Amino acid sequence: MEEAVGPGFDDYVRARSDALVRLAWLVTRDWEDARDAVQDALASLYPRWDRLPPAGRREAYINRSVVNSCLAVVRRRRSQPVADPASLPAAVPVGDHAGPIANADAAWRLCAELPPVQRAAVVLRFYRDYSFGDIAEALGCTESTARSHVHRALAALRSRVEEG
Repeated sequence: MEEAVGPGFDDYVRARSDALVRLAWLVTRDWEDARDAVQDALASLYPRWDRLPPAGRREAYINRSVVNSCLAVVRRRRSQPVADPASLPAAVPVGDHAGPIANADAAWRLCAELPPVQRAAVVLRFYRDYSFGDIAEALGCTESTARSHVHRALAALRSRVEEG
């Protein structure tokens, strides 16, 4: 059975692991936690790789597993801050790009303050360009709940921007 499962799984991991770690980092805001979450998700998927949904739905299923692993990691470290500024990549201003980089950095720092499920919904919506139906599938909730997560997150972000 390992021969039937191994090559497809190995090829997928080689091709998509970097993108999965970036997705996980956007949810966890910590590179080590992101790598751990992806490894946990892939380790749990490996034994049943040949039974996963077909290609059209497989990516959403894997993203859901990664997001669930990320949320588990975040829950385990609730006593710690969501984002340690020392672990975030530094934005290096270069020429005319300083303003947009600083704005993007500020936006991601604000996102780091969101509750984990709302942050995951925003990441899936705006980083992965998922529809609300896809977000609902990835988070294991209804589409209206996914819309609510995104709406509440955006409202919180707007209010924080207006405060600052």
